[in-house]
Amino acid sequence: MALWKPDPTFYPSPGEAAAGPTEQLAYVAAFDRAATRPDAIAVVDVDPTSASYGRVVGWTDLPYPGDELHHFGWNACSSALCPTAAHPHVERRYLIVPGLRSSRIHVLDTKPDPRQPTVVKVLGPEELAKHAGYSRPHTVHCGPDGIYLSALGSADADGTAGGADGPGGIAVLDHTTFEVRGAWEADRGPQYLAYDFWWHLTQDVLVTSEWGTPSMVENGIVGELLLGRKYGHALHFWDLRSRRHVQRVDLGDQYQMPLELRPAHDPTKQYGFVGVVISVEDLSASIWVWHRADGDGWAATKVIDIPAEPADPAALPDLLKPFGAVPPLVTDIALSVDDRSLYVSCWGTGELKQYDVTDPFHPRETGSVRLGGIVRRAAHPARPDLPLAGGPQMVEVSRDGQRVYLTNSLYGAWDDQFYPDGVGAWQALLHTSGGLRVDERFFPHGDDFRGLRVHQTRLQGGDASSDSYCFP
Repeated sequence: MALWKPDPTFYPSPGEAAAGPTEQLAYVAAFDRAATRPDAIAVVDVDPTSASYGRVVGWTDLPYPGDELHHFGWNACSSALCPTAAHPHVERRYLIVPGLRSSRIHVLDTKPDPRQPTVVKVLGPEELAKHAGYSRPHTVHCGPDGIYLSALGSADADGTAGGADGPGGIAVLDHTTFEVRGAWEADRGPQYLAYDFWWHLTQDVLVTSEWGTPSMVENGIVGELLLGRKYGHALHFWDLRSRRHVQRVDLGDQYQMPLELRPAHDPTKQYGFVGVVISVEDLSASIWVWHRADGDGWAATKVIDIPAEPADPAALPDLLKPFGAVPPLVTDIALSVDDRSLYVSCWGTGELKQYDVTDPFHPRETGSVRLGGIVRRAAHPARPDLPLAGGPQMVEVSRDGQRVYLTNSLYGAWDDQFYPDGVGAWQALLHTSGGLRVDERFFPHGDDFRGLRVHQTRLQGGDASSDSYCFP
């Protein structure tokens, strides 16, 4: 009798994941800002021994224009091995790809030909609206009992995804059918603004962060809202099992937009990192650690400050001219699977920073690379003659921690505000051994992405930002 085995890309522990085979392909979300043609998933060869290394080797157009692909993810991952809600029969096969502007959810099958994913299901906005009451899906995480999907907005009272604004929250999709089961929250308490979410699975804790409602973000940063301190500035902690809000931790309303959440991968640890885009007091960015407070509650401690850089107002976009400085604009962070290195993207200044966070309360900067930037426009070593717009934005780290993938577009409306002469499209790869080093052989850009902008990367077999582990 044949023995059944779980997906070989599932790992019980972070250490086993880091020791697994290296990725051969990267999946990249590409979108048309004009919304006149469909967005796409591009497939890039990341095997350094391949003749097509660093090139786009596959392409899947989505069925409709106007999605603006953002944060997509796998249908299943190592969390399927968690004993409390084990689903070991599922496999890491499908990409769940939400459209932030359209509220559509696409399911792409990567198994028949990993270089040519096929669209096997599209859920219209009415599905998310009717069954979960949400719109504007944003971030996908594969949980042990289903597919979790955050959303920035709510749906109208009649079950459509039209004019309602908030609250945002989390919907759950079925592992097998991909149908929307419903809203995750049983009691949301004071939570209204939404953005990212993640968890400490073995502690029955879920954490959420805040950005803004669709009307606050879809047309770019609204200066009056920013200076009025109206964007998100808090973290929320939830009981994962009962799906009830437990605690709100306010960072201070000067710290606007705590976005990406990166919990420790070791399931025995109870801390994680969050990046704050901007302080309205000095344009700095910051990194905070959430952790257990005295007693049973949670607290957040600021551990990194990244200052703004003075600049000639004439070189700045209109939004920044009055300030005479470039804010770092930390828009993504990534934590290596061994919990030792934190990567911080400064999309405004065009810098990717590396920190040793072995002691999470005392990070130590260990590396830096410049690419793009509002003023600097630092070039890639493969094309020193080509000034780059955009900057390190979405960051993805390989499971073994040896490679860091970067893409340069943030969000269509923000791109246009901060890079009004055009943000372009490029992807870069950094090696981490012996300090950060840009791979000169790896630079898909411009026409390689057929005129689309590129936002997020997912790695074949998993990466540092897609899997959760339940065994130390």
